[in-house]
Amino acid sequence: MRALIQRVTEASVSVDGAVVGETGPGLLILVCAMQGDDLAGAEALADKVLKLRIFRDESGKTNRSLADVGGGALVVSQFTLAADTSRGNRPGFSAAAAPEVGRELYEAFADRLAAQGVAVGRGQFGAEMQVALVNDGPMTIWLDP
Repeated sequence: MRALIQRVTEASVSVDGAVVGETGPGLLILVCAMQGDDLAGAEALADKVLKLRIFRDESGKTNRSLADVGGGALVVSQFTLAADTSRGNRPGFSAAAAPEVGRELYEAFADRLAAQGVAVGRGQFGAEMQVALVNDGPMTIWLDP
């Protein structure tokens, strides 16, 4: 799985003008299941995100994790993270997992965070969504396994 994480002060996702998921201080996590990914990989990526030390401590250094700060997460599926732009000008997305597998792994990723005590907001898998965020820092990190 791939993830693009952004440290945020707030984030929300809307479908057809209605907010379907949101978080306060914490992370916006865009995730993509790739061909060959499995449940163990989804859970391992969630564990990595939970422990990644990208939040400021009392000295202003990035020494604290999402778990340490008690932050929330907004998890949004985004198959376009699988984009292949190596040929031509139109990205290809054939490296993304099939939709039914993608949904299963997206849900497993979000469930794993929630099981660790994170308040998790979610996007709507497969929907056309609008994401709003206030990036804190800015802090944006690409995670590949």
